[in-house]
Amino acid sequence: MTKFWSKWFRKFHRWIAVPTALLIPVAVIIKLIGDPQIAAAWEKLDKIPSILMLIMAISGSYLFLLPYIVKGQRKKKMESSISKQPIVE
Repeated sequence: MTKFWSKWFRKFHRWIAVPTALLIPVAVIIKLIGDPQIAAAWEKLDKIPSILMLIMAISGSYLFLLPYIVKGQRKKKMESSISKQPIVE
């Protein structure tokens, strides 16, 4: 199951990265230009880059922690398989 989530999160993270990388510079440029009409139109969409960054942070932290999660699952699986083996004397 972890492999499914890993693959899905990687694709999702990559696809969210593209609009995030495009919208953040656009937001900065719009704020630097200072045109009141453009700024008024942008205020409606101003929260989108922040939401995308939050999504990127959540999916990125999962992808960062994934090797440790898998390692812990593997260790737990090995311990349970060792404890199930009969003791031969």
